[in-house]
Amino acid sequence: MVKHTEPDQALIKMPSLRAVKAFVAAAKYQSFTRAAEALCVTQAAISRQIRELEEHLGAALFNRAGRTVELTAAGAIFFDAVQLSFTNISQAADRIRSSENPKQVVTLCCSSAFANFWLGPRLPAFFEAYPEIDINLVVTQNFLVMENGVNPDIIICKIAKTHEGYHSQPLVCDVIYPVCTPQYLEQHPQLRSLTGIRDGALLNLSPFGRSQIAEHVDWGVWFAYQSIDIKTRASDAPHYFNSNDYNLLIQLALAHQGVALGWNYLVEPYLQKGLLVRPVAEQLVHRETRHYLSFNEAKSRDLSCCLLRDWLLEQFASDRPGEFIEANA
Repeated sequence: MVKHTEPDQALIKMPSLRAVKAFVAAAKYQSFTRAAEALCVTQAAISRQIRELEEHLGAALFNRAGRTVELTAAGAIFFDAVQLSFTNISQAADRIRSSENPKQVVTLCCSSAFANFWLGPRLPAFFEAYPEIDINLVVTQNFLVMENGVNPDIIICKIAKTHEGYHSQPLVCDVIYPVCTPQYLEQHPQLRSLTGIRDGALLNLSPFGRSQIAEHVDWGVWFAYQSIDIKTRASDAPHYFNSNDYNLLIQLALAHQGVALGWNYLVEPYLQKGLLVRPVAEQLVHRETRHYLSFNEAKSRDLSCCLLRDWLLEQFASDRPGEFIEANA
C-alpha cells in the first residue's frame, strides 16, 4: 500500500520567492523603477509581483507617493524578516559555490583609463601565471562611495585613503605631456612648438564626473604650468574637443584628430610602438600627486589577494622603475 505524504501547509502558505525578491528590491531602493533595473525585469513585472504578494498576505506593503514608495507598518515588519532570510540564503549559496569552485576570486577596483590602457594589456600574462585566480574587475570613478555589494580587495586610484580597513601605498606620480600620431605631426609641423600646439586641434579631458580625482589636469592647467595662457589661443584655431572619457580622447588622437595630453604610465606603450609621439619635450611632473594601491587588510591572509597585489606592484616597479622608486621613497 502506497503511503501518501500529507500536504505541507507551511510550504503551501509560503509566498512566491520571485514576488518576495521583487518586494525586497523595491523596499531597498524605494522605487519600483530602480528595483526593475536591479533585477533586469520590467517595472510592470515588479508592480504585478508586489500586487500578488499583497493579495497573498492580505495587507498593503507600500504607500505609493509619485515615483517613490514607502513601506507601510506591515511592509516594514515583512522586510525585516525576509531581508535576514535572503542574506542567510545568499551566504549559504556563496559558501557552496566556493567549495565547488577551486578558483579564488579577487575583486579589483580601478578607473576605466587604468583598466583599458595599463591593466588590459598585462592581464594575459597574469592569467597565464595564475590560472587558479579569477579577477572580478570593477571600473568606476567614484572610489569613495561604492555600489551596493561591491567590496574590493584591491583599489587603484589617486586617493590615499578611500575606506577604513585598507592599507595604501604609493605607486607612481603623474608625468603628463602632449601626444599625437607621427602622421599628424608630419602634416602639422607647427606642433613642434608650444604655441603651435596651443593653436592646434586639442583633445581636452574635461572635469565632469571626476570629482573623486585628487587633482585635475586639462590643457588650461598644463599650458599654465608652461607659462602660457590658453585664452591667448588663436581665434581661428581648429576644434577644441572636450570629453570626460579619456579612452575616447586617446582613440581620437590615434585616429589623427588632434593632440591629447598623455599620462605617461598609460600612453608609454603607444610611444614605444611608434603609434604616438611627443611633439615637444615639455612635460608636467606632479611629484606631490600619486597613484595608490589600497589593499583590504581583512584579506592579508588570503593568498590569491596577496598574489594579485604583489603582481601589480611588480608590474609597476618593472615598467616604471624611476617613477615607482621615487613615488615610494
